[in-house]
Amino acid sequence: AEEALFQAGVEERVSERIRISREVHDTVLQSFHGLILRFQVARDMLPDYPQEAMQALDGALSMADEAITESRDAIQDLRSEPAEPVDLAHLLTAVGEELAESQDVDPPTFCVTVEGDRRTLVPVLQDEIYRIGREILKNAFRHSGARHVDAEILYDEKLLRLRIRDDGKGIDPQVLENGGRAGHWGLIGIRERAKRLAAQL
Repeated sequence: AEEALFQAGVEERVSERIRISREVHDTVLQSFHGLILRFQVARDMLPDYPQEAMQALDGALSMADEAITESRDAIQDLRSEPAEPVDLAHLLTAVGEELAESQDVDPPTFCVTVEGDRRTLVPVLQDEIYRIGREILKNAFRHSGARHVDAEILYDEKLLRLRIRDDGKGIDPQVLENGGRAGHWGLIGIRERAKRLAAQL
């Protein structure tokens, strides 16, 4: 009995460490990656286009302020109990709007549709589904070059399905086969979350 309790405690600690690593990836690491790209652009423009470089730096500073706020919110989330569930469609719509506003060029159009009778989900379940959706939307907005991104939520008696589609360039089959790119944890985190939910990805 003591060994079983010890093993359960170890598994709980490992699970918590994995959850924290996902939070760090979803906030701090992605924010820093975006900032590095912004600073690189400003550096490249500086010799020939100082005014544009200044504007790029201003944008990077604004992005840094947002990253601090997002990181602070993530830390607060880690220290608090899960909040009451909020409608999944509203959460994903808000993410799409934030991603569109953060893009310098014309962002893709985005819409969320819901089929079936909306249901209240267990907070932990909804949080995991939302974070899977958020990560996929980030990839679609930032890397696909899409003009349209759509999220469809289906509530069925025995099924909850979230489908996100875009008309972009797709993803390298080798990256999919390998489960992600070296040094990038987004796809790995998505798979881990889906596995924890016993969901089909």
